[in-house]
Amino acid sequence: MNKTEDFTIFQDFAHSPSKLKATVSAVKEQYPTRKLTACIELHTFSSLRADFLPQYKDSMKDADEAYVYFNPKTIEHKNLSPITSEQVSEAFGAKGIEVFTDSNLLLQKLRSLNYKNGNLLMMSSGTFDGIDLKAFALEILG
Repeated sequence: MNKTEDFTIFQDFAHSPSKLKATVSAVKEQYPTRKLTACIELHTFSSLRADFLPQYKDSMKDADEAYVYFNPKTIEHKNLSPITSEQVSEAFGAKGIEVFTDSNLLLQKLRSLNYKNGNLLMMSSGTFDGIDLKAFALEILG
């Protein structure tokens, strides 16, 4: 966790639908007046399966902005059937959710956001394909 007076960045290991929902809800409950930006990396075998994705429905509904990242090469590496950004977005069911398959584009999006009076929640059992989250946190904290 890194923070300033009106902004906190959280890194969490949450990856299952129930843990994701609990983490997002807990941060929003703890800081109800702050805008919550939540970002999850789908990284585990189960989370990258089309038949499992619907279990994520409404898991990020308490976030003001929600982003999901997955790498299609990870799916190939794990010998799983491909999934699409549209399948992921539909499964999560959150209004306005954005899905990324390129970690650089995700970083670009996260860098463009205004975090004043907000929180950023980064959740993964992976590394967002090598993103140095500590360096990123220091960068956006200023």
